[in-house]
Amino acid sequence: MSVGQGAGVFWRWWTAGTTSSVGSAVGAVALPLTALTVLDASAFEMGLVAAASYVAWLVIGLPAGVIVQRLPLRGAQVGADLARAAAVASVPLAWWWGRLTVAQLVVVALVVSFANVLFDVANATFLPAIVGRDQLHARNSLTSATHAATQLSGPSLGGVAVQALGAVPAVLVDAASYLVSAALLGSLPARRVDAPDRWPPVRAMIGEGWRYVTRHPVMGPTMWTATAVNFVCGAQLAVYPLYLVRELHAPAALVGVLLAVEGVGSLVGATLTPWITARWGTARSLLVACVVAVGGAFLVPVGAGWPAYLAFAAGNVAFAGGVVVLSVTTRTYRQIASPPELLSRVMATVRFVSWGAIPVGGLLAGALAGLAGARVTLFCFAAATVLAPLALLLSPVRRLRDLTDLEIDEPAAPETVAAR
Repeated sequence: MSVGQGAGVFWRWWTAGTTSSVGSAVGAVALPLTALTVLDASAFEMGLVAAASYVAWLVIGLPAGVIVQRLPLRGAQVGADLARAAAVASVPLAWWWGRLTVAQLVVVALVVSFANVLFDVANATFLPAIVGRDQLHARNSLTSATHAATQLSGPSLGGVAVQALGAVPAVLVDAASYLVSAALLGSLPARRVDAPDRWPPVRAMIGEGWRYVTRHPVMGPTMWTATAVNFVCGAQLAVYPLYLVRELHAPAALVGVLLAVEGVGSLVGATLTPWITARWGTARSLLVACVVAVGGAFLVPVGAGWPAYLAFAAGNVAFAGGVVVLSVTTRTYRQIASPPELLSRVMATVRFVSWGAIPVGGLLAGALAGLAGARVTLFCFAAATVLAPLALLLSPVRRLRDLTDLEIDEPAAPETVAAR
């Protein structure tokens, strides 16, 4: 593949992801508001919907790396997009027929969740194949910045769409975005995989990836840091709409705006990550980012009335900015440091653990919010963010300037390579 062709492939890949992200950001507002305003969902039901959106990481998070390694990469991505489009489109159809229920929203979230697992692992594996090692950090920052921009515009658009059209019709925007993404990804060249005559057992391949990550002196601790952060993110997904609508009494359009300011923090964090890590070092930047995220989480549930809106926005920006610096830096390190034949399994292992914490956080937050209220719940989960910097401080990362400064003895060639 020539340089020009490689650039063209990257930009088509980027456009597909951007289109899908805009639709997903709209759906992230429309779906919970559908549960709240159309179906009058309880706090626990909101927690169920939020948890269902990520529970697939607990179910197929580990096998996903093996599945992606064995399947045609392009086909897996396109199939995931089509499955997500069909699931999301079922919501307005059921509503028009008068049969929409919270149970269906949970099922839709589950289908989208399982498709997301395969899609995200495939996407993370695909990028290093089309981007040079020296460009990975910049491309990951661009991808995160783009995602942040869609978070900034998508929820605002979603809030306005819900206000103007109603919560359920706005869901169609999400379904359409998946179809556009599928068409773009379908135009990408297929990845050629030199498959062995007989693949090793799935359990052996999963175990190989698991051992590599958990025994790694950098990837292991950063995975636990991400897990603590995502546990809190799951609670926020479940409780934020409840807190804004039921406790702060914000109208739908304002809910969209307040949720969208997360994109400001993400955009700033993604844009500044290359500069921050170059100036302070990747390891030190992780510690600072975690401290900023802790402060933001505690600021979110402060105040009442308009001061509460401002505190929510400022805390949301700080938390999101810290999380993005953490995400971009650790993702780039994994893509650089992982053996190519283990990359999909490394990505799947990390996301199984860290993203698997999201539905757990959502369920616990939904249950706690029903008993103690949304504000108390947010304060409780803010305390949990302290575990993020603690995991780094208890590891070799605390002594490093850059993550790559730690010399690591590379393991022998994996059995799966020999099997090829």
